[in-house]
Amino acid sequence: MVRRYLRSAKSIAIGLASIAAFLLLWEAVTRMVNSPFLPGPYSVFLAFIQMSTVGDIDGYSLGWHSAVSLYRVLLGFLAGAVTGIPLGLFMGIKPTVKDVATPLIEPIRFIPPIAWIPLSIVLLSGLTRFTFLIWVGVFFPVLLNTIAGVRRTSITLVNVAKTFGADNNAVLRHIIFPSALPEIMTGLRVGLGIGWMCIVAAEMIGGDPVGLGRLIIKYANLLQIDVVIVGMVAIGLIGLAMNYLILLLEKHMFRWRVEVTT
Repeated sequence: MVRRYLRSAKSIAIGLASIAAFLLLWEAVTRMVNSPFLPGPYSVFLAFIQMSTVGDIDGYSLGWHSAVSLYRVLLGFLAGAVTGIPLGLFMGIKPTVKDVATPLIEPIRFIPPIAWIPLSIVLLSGLTRFTFLIWVGVFFPVLLNTIAGVRRTSITLVNVAKTFGADNNAVLRHIIFPSALPEIMTGLRVGLGIGWMCIVAAEMIGGDPVGLGRLIIKYANLLQIDVVIVGMVAIGLIGLAMNYLILLLEKHMFRWRVEVTT
């Protein structure tokens, strides 16, 4: 127990030291370049305070921009998970279904989510547009990782369960799904990152005045790079927090897995 706490404290100390080193390097580069388009950490901090308290030129605070983008990402992320996981399980269990669906899904998978933005602007509006674009980004990583997880399930465990009288539903619930969960969680983490890329691009191009992507492009047009960096940092911190929550959930679910550390 003590060793684990010491290891955690050491990791935190190393993380804080790396952040401090990065900030010092950033400040040094800013002073060397001496350009109004490369603000230093202190200028970005002041911009963060202003965006958080006063708000942008339209009166929207950084917190509101962040909350709106987070809400959109969560909806699209949930939609991608709810559709990708069941379909991935079904395609992994039924090779015939996979053979039928693959020629339809694979070509669409290679279309970048950003390419769907013009079509979504024409056909969709409001929250539905953003949810669809994020769903496109989340769906395919979740689907493919779920299929991979199902295919890696030990056939021996399945046969043993059937020998003891388990039906197909019981095998799916107690053997296949738990075995595929590590790959499913990986797909969710990958899809989350792609979902944030999709929402930022969609908010930059769409007409909605609120969202971190809109905040970034708005102040990029005004050449106020400090605010642009504030928006970028906000996206990174929110994404980090969401990824950390998924990791905590994964650690809780997979306590039986042995961690290998060096």
